[in-house]
Amino acid sequence: MKALWLGALLAGAAAAMAQVQAPAPCPLPAQTGLPQMLGLWRAEFQGLWQGATLLIEPHPEDEGSFRGAINRNGERGVLAGDLQGGELALRESDDGKRLSALWLGDVVEGSCGREIRGSWQAEGDVTPRNFVLRKQ
Repeated sequence: MKALWLGALLAGAAAAMAQVQAPAPCPLPAQTGLPQMLGLWRAEFQGLWQGATLLIEPHPEDEGSFRGAINRNGERGVLAGDLQGGELALRESDDGKRLSALWLGDVVEGSCGREIRGSWQAEGDVTPRNFVLRKQ
């Protein structure tokens, strides 16, 4: 009887541990949203040696959107945007008042919301540059 009880106990414990250790499912790009955006990101731009670091936080006044800060070798700016259906729209401002750049991108399939690729266009630039954002 004790052996049967012990076997059932061990089987239950193994099943519970398997549930605890199972990784969270990877969201599809269209399922990616605010929770995946929050945190620290690294940006690389095609044709530019200098990248950027972004810190994304929930927007306190616009539910479902985010805001944050960008740092390019000590040059700081602010960000605001949203991610809906796997599509990123991000506005960048050097002074917090006027738009200085626009980011448009898509979550990369299979990245679990940790990589976004698209185009970045600074105000006054005729040609946009490709960017890659990777969550740190």
